[in-house]
Amino acid sequence: MKNGILVSILCIALYPLANIPAFSAEEPPAWAYPVNPPDFKLPADDGTLRRVPNSSAGYTLSQTRDRFAATDWHPEDHPTMPEVVARGRKPDVFACAWCHRADGPGAPENSSLAGLPSAYIIQQMADFKSGARKSSVPKRAPMTLLMTLAKAVSDEEVVAAANYFAALPPRWTVKVVEVDRVPKTAVRNWFLADLKSGEQEPIGQRIIEVPEDLEHFESRDARARFIAYVPKGSVRKGEELATTGADGRTLPCATCHGPNFGGIDLTPPIAGRSPSYIVRQLYDIQSGARAGSAAAQMKPVVEKMTVDDMAALAAYLATRNPAAK
Repeated sequence: MKNGILVSILCIALYPLANIPAFSAEEPPAWAYPVNPPDFKLPADDGTLRRVPNSSAGYTLSQTRDRFAATDWHPEDHPTMPEVVARGRKPDVFACAWCHRADGPGAPENSSLAGLPSAYIIQQMADFKSGARKSSVPKRAPMTLLMTLAKAVSDEEVVAAANYFAALPPRWTVKVVEVDRVPKTAVRNWFLADLKSGEQEPIGQRIIEVPEDLEHFESRDARARFIAYVPKGSVRKGEELATTGADGRTLPCATCHGPNFGGIDLTPPIAGRSPSYIVRQLYDIQSGARAGSAAAQMKPVVEKMTVDDMAALAAYLATRNPAAK
């Protein structure tokens, strides 16, 4: 199975994000907004059951791709899921846990929901529904699916999902590694994957965030972990931005997000989150694609930041323990 996955990855070329309009001074960074190439196809389901470590469950590929049935490898990790989280409601309300996983850690192509304030989740869903919150690269499927869901989901379903995810403890799923060179990667279903070819390339000013084990991640294992390769010096630069504002480039994050970046009241936690996701949010707020009340408060924070600043800040925040308050 692993060989089949590797062959399918090797057939995928990195798809450049060219000619994308931006309201920011810089184009959306392609590494933060991976877009499937036009000829991308998922591997065919051969009918065999997939397995992941420390789970007695088994799912076929088709079952893991069912948007109306959460792939729950580790039911002992979470309480009983509400119906909207576990199964959703056809035709347009997809199971929340299908994308964000049963205990809410999310993935690089979407958001971790575990431990976010319930009222914050509810407000973000309202912003998606009204169109106030969008993406600077709107053709990415994770965002288009969410916006479709937001228009169809009921208020009661939103509250049930928000209360469920808010009560879950956040988990640290990403390891940050500072490097000069990175493994060659390709876009695979809206995220970056290590080609495992042995080839490397300069990292430049990118963050390259990949699953540690591609097969387990593609099986939607909530315990999947990720490696975020970042340029050398990023963490220190990000720490300066986060703690001092770097001479007016931004504002210290602790002012709103707390001394350990674990959130205060309705302000969300930002420690230990996917750096790819953090960069997308900072860029979307700066570009104007993400609006709404929370984004309005962040607008002065991001208006002077470059994409390199965003990447450094995201790299630093990803090194912080999300369980620390």
